[in-house]
Amino acid sequence: MATKRKTKDFNPYNCGVTHFLNKVGGKWKVLVIHGINMGYNRFSTLQKAIPQISKQMLINQLRELEEDKIIERKVFAEIPPRVEYSVSKYGKTILPLIKRIQQWGLADMKK
Repeated sequence: MATKRKTKDFNPYNCGVTHFLNKVGGKWKVLVIHGINMGYNRFSTLQKAIPQISKQMLINQLRELEEDKIIERKVFAEIPPRVEYSVSKYGKTILPLIKRIQQWGLADMKK
């Protein structure tokens, strides 16, 4: 049984920042989106790219991002089955923000 996210629809003041954080906030989602965009499009490669994330947390983040239509999941009819993730058209609208966050982080680390 899937668990319901507590914050998914929490936005009592109809705030754009709150809406954004409900979609991609937290420690891992931006890293998962960035990893998929960088070509780490399979579960095992994402685990290697983000070694600090637990298996269950990665599963949860992928499910939530797919549910929110930010990423797409494609299952290939092979033995064994192969699953690949990609950033959706909608999800690509977040990529410029992630790039800007990365630029800010790199500049700030140089201080």
